[in-house]
Parts: sequence; C-alpha cells; structure tokens
Amino acid sequence: MSTIIIQHDDCLRHNPGAKHPESALRIKAVLNGLKGLKNLQRLPAPLATHQQITRVHPAEFWASLEAMEPSKGLVAIDPDTFLNQGSIAAARRASGGLCFAIDQILSAKALRAFCVVRPPGHHCEAQQAMGFCLLNHVAIGALHALEKPGIKRLAIVDFDVHHGNGTQAIFEQNPNVMYVSSHQLPLYPGTGHIEETGCGNILNLALAPGDGSKAFRKLWSKLGLPAIHSFEPDLILVSAGFDAHQRDPLAQLELQDADYHWITEEICDLATDSCGGKVASILEGGYDLKALASAGRAHVQGLVG
Repeated sequence: MSTIIIQHDDCLRHNPGAKHPESALRIKAVLNGLKGLKNLQRLPAPLATHQQITRVHPAEFWASLEAMEPSKGLVAIDPDTFLNQGSIAAARRASGGLCFAIDQILSAKALRAFCVVRPPGHHCEAQQAMGFCLLNHVAIGALHALEKPGIKRLAIVDFDVHHGNGTQAIFEQNPNVMYVSSHQLPLYPGTGHIEETGCGNILNLALAPGDGSKAFRKLWSKLGLPAIHSFEPDLILVSAGFDAHQRDPLAQLELQDADYHWITEEICDLATDSCGGKVASILEGGYDLKALASAGRAHVQGLVG
C-alpha cells in the first residue's frame, strides 16, 4: 500500500498578513521537497463536516469563528492569530484532510499518510483559537478515529518545537488517547511541564534551548517511544512540526533532517508492532522554507520506509 499525501489549494488562501511567518509558502516548500519521491499518491482534502468539528469544538465556538471571517482585510483573534476571507475553508480542509486520511488508512486503501495542510492546529483549545491555530485538527482526527470499529485507543505524537497545549487540554481526561510531546521550554505557550500528566495519559518531554539531536533522541528512546509501546494504540497520529530544526527562526533547538527521519522511522516501527503500521501525520509548525522542504522530505521518506 502506498503512502498518501493529502493537500488542497484552499489551504493556500489563508493569509494572516504579509509579514506573518505562517504563510502559504510553507505548503509550497513542503510539496517542492517531496518532488521525485516514489510510492506516493496525492489526494485532495475534503472539507471537515460540522459533526467532525463539533466533536471537539462546541457548536457555539465554531459558529462564532465562522461569523468572524471578514469579507476583506484581516480580523485578529490575538496578536498572532488572524482570519481573512478563505481562512475558514483552509481550516476545514486541514481538519477534513486528516479525517479523510484516517478513513483511507482504516479502509486499507493506504498504510500511512501525511497531510500537507495549514493553518496548524495543535495550540487551538476546545473554545479558543490561538497560536496561529483556528481548529485543532489532530484532536478532530482523533475523535473521528475513535468512532470507527477497531479503534479503541490511539496515541498522538507531537514533535513540534512548541508544546501542543490545545491537544493536551482536550485529551488530558480521556484515557483512550495518549499524548506525548517533545518541545522546547521555556517557549510559547509555556505549558508542557513534566508534572502535567493528565489522567496518566500525558507525557511531556521538555528540551532546553540549544539542545540538539542527542538530547532529542535520548528522550524519545528512553521515555516517549516506550510509553507509547506500552499503551498499545490502535492508531498513531503525528503532529509533525519542523520548527525544532536548527534553521528555524522561532526557536533554539538544533535538530537536523536526519532527526526527523529517525523519529518517523521509530514511530512507524512502533506502529508496525502495535497497530499494523497505521500512521497518519499532519503538518504543524516550521517557518524556515528550506528546512521545511528538507525535513518534510525526510519525514515522508520515513513514512514510506
């Protein structure tokens, strides 16, 4: 079975401003980085349905977010997070793309998937858009998957340099979802400390500014991957942020392309043991275009195997 790449041009329409680091160029950089790779099938991301979105986000929140989208210009949710005409469609494609990828995997039409979509999602809480994020796509995908036969519990792996506060908050009292995150501390949003354990389903792997490959691989090898293995998930979802890369301007970790290939291979090996190899990944952060292209390529090479 092939690895599928999920994308849609609607994700290029979200424009939080000319100088904003979260631009449509990010999608183009990742797709350019995948050129020449074999065993990939590209499929369009559908729009997330109201039911898929409101499993995570209350209907009132979603309605108010839709109503905020302007006919022209920008509307600020916070100093980092904006809506323009097209933002809602982009967010729906991102959430819908992950749900679709999960459906393709669970129906044995693909083994693995990478959703090259934006805006990112893991900072968005159930009732609060923030941190560039309008909807929490990985949470929407997780609750969509848990509705499917054979998926009783799943793991979310997050190696974005920023802690996924929204994902943690949504699932910290849900024993059917394990959330494991490596991230830099101190750094936005300030959550992700080791003592934040939820109902025993949350594991935070904090890295200090300047930490690089050795520290990253040690934490995942000694703590993160064994915890997921013990959890025995029926599916693994990945919040794939590439802003821990040494080239990224928004953080101070020193990861390299090889580290993204390594962690992806480790995740896929773990998935082979626990859930028949089923892994669905979605793009989160990453704000250096060259790093996005090369690290995204390394990630997909790890998915293909």
